Amino acid sequence: MPYLDEHTFEFEAEPDVEIHAHAREHGDVRNRLALQMLKQTRDSLSYVIQLLEEGDTVRATRHMVDFVSQKKFVEAELETGVGVRTIEGVFDGQGMVGADGMRYTIPENYASKSKLVEGDMLKLIVKADGSYVFKQIGPVERRRVAGILGLDPSTQEPIVQAGQDVYKVLAASVSYFKGIPGDEVVILVPNGGNSVWAAVERLNS
Repeated sequence: MPYLDEHTFEFEAEPDVEIHAHAREHGDVRNRLALQMLKQTRDSLSYVIQLLEEGDTVRATRHMVDFVSQKKFVEAELETGVGVRTIEGVFDGQGMVGADGMRYTIPENYASKSKLVEGDMLKLIVKADGSYVFKQIGPVERRRVAGILGLDPSTQEPIVQAGQDVYKVLAASVSYFKGIPGDEVVILVPNGGNSVWAAVERLNS
């Protein structure tokens, strides 16, 4: 044990002490992930029940599909014991399709405020507590298009009619700008390519 001064000594922990400390940390991560998964299950089921009671079977089904994909990922984390993971993927208008083939739901508020456009490259950081952090790492080239805000007659979800083209837009972005059907809006779409979704940039006042 090397002597440094009269009050400080440099020493190495015994191997079994290090193993037990790692095991405790590993168990804490698993417990946090398990708790996160249970909370997400509770919240998702409540949300789906609400949508079904409102008669919105389309959004209820889509939410359940996304939730099952995320649940499988968390279960894989519990099996491997991995607490932090980074995944890159592509924004599809609502969520991120990861390089691992799974689809991850992105909060509409984040996607709206960030003005994400279909085709943007994203990075997902899964933290040790199971929470997600999304970052935009490769925006596609954009172009601005003017159109009229409306509602899809079959789903009652917001759309924008721009000439002969119709684009879906996130409800959160319409709410943020306090848009109503008939308003003229400026949207962002990928330049040089077709897309189903668009990002609302602003209302045309």
